[in-house]
Amino acid sequence: MRYDLNLLRVFLALMQERSVTRAADRLGITQPALSNSLNRLRDILHDPLFIRERYGMQPTPKAEQLAPVIMEAIAQLDGLVFGQQAFDPMHSEMLVTIAPNSYVEYVLIPAVVARLQALAPGIKLRITPYGNDLAETGVISGTTALVMGRFVDPPDNLVVQHLMDDSLACVVRSDHPDIGDTITKAQYETMKHVNVMPPGKMRAGLFQALDRHGLKREVAVSVTHFLSVPEVIATTDYCTTLPSQICRRLQGDKRLKILPTPVDLGTFPIDMAWHVRYRHDPAHRWLRTMIEEVARSL
Repeated sequence: MRYDLNLLRVFLALMQERSVTRAADRLGITQPALSNSLNRLRDILHDPLFIRERYGMQPTPKAEQLAPVIMEAIAQLDGLVFGQQAFDPMHSEMLVTIAPNSYVEYVLIPAVVARLQALAPGIKLRITPYGNDLAETGVISGTTALVMGRFVDPPDNLVVQHLMDDSLACVVRSDHPDIGDTITKAQYETMKHVNVMPPGKMRAGLFQALDRHGLKREVAVSVTHFLSVPEVIATTDYCTTLPSQICRRLQGDKRLKILPTPVDLGTFPIDMAWHVRYRHDPAHRWLRTMIEEVARSL
């Protein structure tokens, strides 16, 4: 049987976009042409592959099983054909899906977007949720190009690169009746706190740091994103403990006051990871280098 490699690229585009319209736009073909290719794939593989549901085209179990195999095959072919070619970011057009955790999305992604606008205006970013674990991000299957955050025991098919470290600081409202330019351990332990509960294993980091230093706190409010914290702190006598890079972005808010933590809580790492099949891809390599430079500039 003779296979048309273009059909496999249609398959991957549908896996990543979950939409006939977006997949056709990505491949630069019409929707009828893409639908025709999908029907040919269905005939060859004897499976519907994608089922239209309320929120898009959902892959069948067979499609999920085939996706990493097809992606690996296409990546190897692309590596052979394009591996020696120089990547021209200024004239390249592509869509890149990345999965940053909430910290990276707040601290790093705006600077990455600004750098892309200047150096590679044809590259578009799609941010996908970090989820509860790496499997949910799509990076393990390779459908997501990069994942950025804090990783515990990543699988063998991921390459992990350290990006940066950050420390922690406290935030209270600027006219707090009990807190001046510092906060003592006793004050910290008697105050009520606002805690950020990001998804996945990131949530354990601050708790572990507090335990290591014997520092206790009473959590009065738990939120899911850093953006929620300033409004809560500005209208209460509560305290919060946040990464220093986030605190830097809150310094312009006159309602808030940034203070050192009562004890040195150390630092935490931020890494990025990608599937091994992207190791030698020129475009992916350029993107990784650019993100590394942005992180270093912080």
